[in-house]
Amino acid sequence: MAYEPPAGPLAPGGFDTPRDVAPGLPLLLVEQWRASDRTDGEARRLLSRHATRGYSVVSDSAGLTRLSQRLGLLEVLALIDRPKRILHACARAAGGRAVGVWAADNAQLFHPETVEASTLLSALLTAQDEIRRHCEVRIGIGAHLGSYYELSGGLYGAEADAVEEFAENDTEGGEIAVTQAVVDRLPHGHPFVLRPKDGVGGLVGPVHQVLDGPRLDIPGLGEAWAAEGWPGESGVTGQEHYPIPYSGAFYADLLLLDARPGDAELAGRLAAEHLRERTVVLVERSAAPTDTPEVELLRGLSLSAAMREVGLSLLPPEGAVEIKVAGPLGIYLFEEPAPAVHFALGMRAGLAEREIVGRIGVAAGPVLAGRIPGGGWDVAGAPVNLASKMAQDLGTPGRVHLSEAVRDALGDRLDLTGFETVRRTVSGVEMTYYVG
Repeated sequence: MAYEPPAGPLAPGGFDTPRDVAPGLPLLLVEQWRASDRTDGEARRLLSRHATRGYSVVSDSAGLTRLSQRLGLLEVLALIDRPKRILHACARAAGGRAVGVWAADNAQLFHPETVEASTLLSALLTAQDEIRRHCEVRIGIGAHLGSYYELSGGLYGAEADAVEEFAENDTEGGEIAVTQAVVDRLPHGHPFVLRPKDGVGGLVGPVHQVLDGPRLDIPGLGEAWAAEGWPGESGVTGQEHYPIPYSGAFYADLLLLDARPGDAELAGRLAAEHLRERTVVLVERSAAPTDTPEVELLRGLSLSAAMREVGLSLLPPEGAVEIKVAGPLGIYLFEEPAPAVHFALGMRAGLAEREIVGRIGVAAGPVLAGRIPGGGWDVAGAPVNLASKMAQDLGTPGRVHLSEAVRDALGDRLDLTGFETVRRTVSGVEMTYYVG
């Protein structure tokens, strides 16, 4: 079983930012759990005050791999921004609100249980129509009516995880997939055309594709989503804007790039202005399986808090920043590769001391990074994807994985005795990396 930190408050000085600022990590709740007797009943009691019920709507973009092969990072970010604005405008018209930070191509919405299922489906059909007309990027959408825990602006719990999983892994561009719980809320004789989606379901039950049905009439929809641009450089957004994961100055440039597609000169100038060569360290900790989902959730959050404590204790005072610790993942950004590798090796050892097994990927290259309006940082770019691929998709538990660029940049400055060269072909592309 993975180690769980002792009872009592979090380590003094371990968190030098206000409580609950870290996206996805409700630190006050973690303290309460650590100080409790950690029983099933105590877990349910602590989580009960955060319980909510409604529709979780999750979207995932399709075809980004192909786009990234012919376009730069900023051009891809501009292309995925417009579908997010459209989805957000349609969801708000149906009584929904954004959840979390919509980093990269991720988007999540919550609609209260009082919203009619037919209104939600009509809004999603309208969104997909508008995206087909105005966007190069397509999105798949998954929706489920269930019970969740809302913590630090995010939805947690087994049902929340299940809808995210099938939306991200089992939907295609342009598709709307809903669970049986949503279908059961439709009135008898409803006008929607549904088709069972084979091979998907599990905890959330059978899943159905929504092929057709009435659209939601949203007056001025085009003007509404077009106006969801940045309201200023103050870093403050209102309900009319989706949770933009960029600074005001950068988002203004991104909207300019969206308005001038194919402008290679502008894309090159903005890339030179905003992208920097950096090294990304991505850590995935082991899971914390238990008999009850409530204890599993709180134990997992406690393990993530422990991972954050270890990471912050190892970060150098300059040239590095914690991007975020959310769920089982921690992401850190370094100006130079050598300190990043030192950190990764120390992180592996620090987690092992706490009986937490981690898989770590280290990759270097141009990234976009900066503070986000709600607090904290975010980062995007090929190194993030490569670090994730090495650690999460191809990684070995308890090992550190270095990209070819990181290994070349290190030269003979670090003793990497014991690291082995690995060559793998992923999606037709040969990858070389180093594992130790």
